[in-house]
Amino acid sequence: MLVDLNHRSGFVYRRAADAPPPLGARINTLLDDALVAERAGQRPRDYLGASRIGEPCARRLVYEVTHTPPDPGKELEGRSLRIFAAGHVFEDLAIRWLRLAGFDLRTQTREGGQFGFETAGGRIRGHVDGVIVAGPEVGLAWPVLWEHKALKASSWSDTAKKGVRLSKPVYFGQMQIYMAYLGLGSALFTALNKDSCELYHEHVPFDPATAQELSDKAVAVLRAADAGELLPRIATSPDFYLCRFCPFSARCWGEPRPGNAPVGRFSGERPEAKA
Repeated sequence: MLVDLNHRSGFVYRRAADAPPPLGARINTLLDDALVAERAGQRPRDYLGASRIGEPCARRLVYEVTHTPPDPGKELEGRSLRIFAAGHVFEDLAIRWLRLAGFDLRTQTREGGQFGFETAGGRIRGHVDGVIVAGPEVGLAWPVLWEHKALKASSWSDTAKKGVRLSKPVYFGQMQIYMAYLGLGSALFTALNKDSCELYHEHVPFDPATAQELSDKAVAVLRAADAGELLPRIATSPDFYLCRFCPFSARCWGEPRPGNAPVGRFSGERPEAKA
């Protein structure tokens, strides 16, 4: 008898091949299927979210905006949805802790909704975690944007070591767009280590040039989507690390579609980042 030892094969050492999956696996399958079904029943976004504009690859954004199906096997799984949900719980905890320490953190408008903005006829929108309007003397001038992320230990350590701009450019871009449209001069970025509950805080000043660049990119993404075109890839090879993890990689590099050509055929091409 051949035994499949591949990842996610379902094989468990010392368990008969014809034995039913263990209890935990059966329960988790039910939970994940329910989460995936719940998400499938939600109305998809009809706009480009500010949280995604910092994505380095503009072509990936075009795929996302046009609701292009991901490659087979790269669909969003229940485990990822559980991670997203847990992030909201950690955010609620961080909000409570900051308020307990004397920070006047506002997470809702007087009308009860999230702080946010929309532009381009509602096709670009953003909703912020909060705004701190007053607080203890910590060297910041209030008000400031507040953005929270819950990260696994390795990702948290990299962020604490390099700073959010280098370690998490998508989050950095998200904050720049928020500050631009909300008229805020700086942000407080809080990252929670999900393994140890350590907290990393970083002051992020508003960078007008970066915000303008990202805003221009967002407009270019929408125009390409409307025209049925693809923007340049971020790389010249599918082996580039961002391409390996992209849910549209096979489609991007293999689909014969207008505009689906190597980066070198486009003007204003972006050189592949160095490892």
